Amino acid sequence: MALLGKLKIKESRYTEVLKRAKRNGLCHTYFSLNGDRYTGEWKDGRRHGTGAQEFKKSRTMYEGEWKQNTRDGYGVLSKLLPSSKEYQIVYKGTWRNDLRNGFGTNIYSSSSRYDGEWFMNERCGWGRMYYENGDVYEGQWMDDKPHGQGTLFLKDGNSYKGFMKAGKKHGHGRFFYRNLDQVYEGFWQNDTPVCGMLCQNKWKTTPSLESSLIPAMMLRHAQRSSEAQTGTIPVQEKKE
Repeated sequence: MALLGKLKIKESRYTEVLKRAKRNGLCHTYFSLNGDRYTGEWKDGRRHGTGAQEFKKSRTMYEGEWKQNTRDGYGVLSKLLPSSKEYQIVYKGTWRNDLRNGFGTNIYSSSSRYDGEWFMNERCGWGRMYYENGDVYEGQWMDDKPHGQGTLFLKDGNSYKGFMKAGKKHGHGRFFYRNLDQVYEGFWQNDTPVCGMLCQNKWKTTPSLESSLIPAMMLRHAQRSSEAQTGTIPVQEKKE
């Protein structure tokens, strides 16, 4: 019984030490067994507040707000370039429960990006997509595809304004032939016109897209980023 009593006392003291040592407030750097590294604020032993985490396996880094160990709030996701110590920003915007959620910008390449709303890591709501081939779509999205009303601006100057379904022209819409000064108005099904009329463009106008240059790919120095602890996060593929 005496030995059992001593063990209980030691266990109680050990528990108290762990309780006092529980991470709270600002921890300069914490290394995980899998090689990940976190620098920032804690609450009850969880990442909570503002902080930066480097993910070794995916070679990515997240800087921003955390809530109960998940990315939640505004944050920036970057990826480490091959054979380089520079981080390239791929997403900047809001998060919820570790997923893109709300409004944000996802940069796919130097000539392709999406600005708009997200829901559970998918483009959903209103958004504008700049495609690699030079086309631009502006309008409604659902399930990560153009869906609903929108306008598609083609690289050759032609454009479509109408309804989309799962990424294709579907429903009522107008297709403007810029060089011919003609417009087709009618109904579409799976990207194909099925019933309508081709006539001269009586509106004498075509949909226009406000000039919005795609920003240069922004880089960050790995060491400098990892040294950041708390404070204002600089504004800057889809999935980690």
